[in-house]
Amino acid sequence: MSGTTEAEVQPRRKGLSRRRRRSLSRGAQYAVFAAVVILFAVTADWARLKNQFAQWDIARQMFPDVITLALKNTVLFTVSGFVLGLALGLVVALMRLSSVGPYRWIASVYIEIFRGLPALLIFVFIGVAVPLAFPGTEIPGGTYGKAAIGLGLIGAAYMAETFRAGIQAVPKGQLEAARSLGFSPARAMVSIVIPQAFRIILPPLTNELVMLFKDSSLVLLLGVTLEERELSKYGRDLASTTANSTPILVAGLCYLLVTIPLGFVVRRMEAKAQEAVA
Repeated sequence: MSGTTEAEVQPRRKGLSRRRRRSLSRGAQYAVFAAVVILFAVTADWARLKNQFAQWDIARQMFPDVITLALKNTVLFTVSGFVLGLALGLVVALMRLSSVGPYRWIASVYIEIFRGLPALLIFVFIGVAVPLAFPGTEIPGGTYGKAAIGLGLIGAAYMAETFRAGIQAVPKGQLEAARSLGFSPARAMVSIVIPQAFRIILPPLTNELVMLFKDSSLVLLLGVTLEERELSKYGRDLASTTANSTPILVAGLCYLLVTIPLGFVVRRMEAKAQEAVA
């Protein structure tokens, strides 16, 4: 038995340690990444890319309209859709948690449908199917109202599940303590549980905001006017006019101007939440 043990231990001493293997693996990954970057840098036709995507005279012509018109409309569409989605998502989440069967079924069907359908089809439905089904019916707010409804319906399906998870994450003792103090179930939910759930779900809610900000590009399917164009539509129109893709690149950079800071905020909130738990 002792001879076998020594024979098994001896090769292990000669082999690489776990830390050494991990270090070599990491070095190999860095080397592969560097090789890919160098290969791309060497083989890419930078002159053609610059000519098609980096015409600074065209980019300069986009200002200030790309900010004061396109980015402003994108933010308006996103914020209005997010507010509507937040309110509707909370209602759907409470229905999902309800003890009343029909409420749960309606909420479940809504969530499955609007999470399963592509956002493009939802905007087509709002822009084409609703006017055909209800002739003469006008949605308040015009394009802004339609955009808010479309983004709100999409966002609410995801936010409802986020709300549900946040509410269920609040310890049940909080609700029981509130009931023992004489709170009704509805008041305990509104005053005690939901505020705590909000603190838990702030990071994923911010992620939903980023998602809606990108989905706002689909508003162009509703038929926008020149003054209602968002970033994507604005960039595509100028790209067609100038026969150059620089406007699309500038529009993409404007998206990043908003999404990168939001992503940083999400990471900070998640870090603080983990610190609070620890």
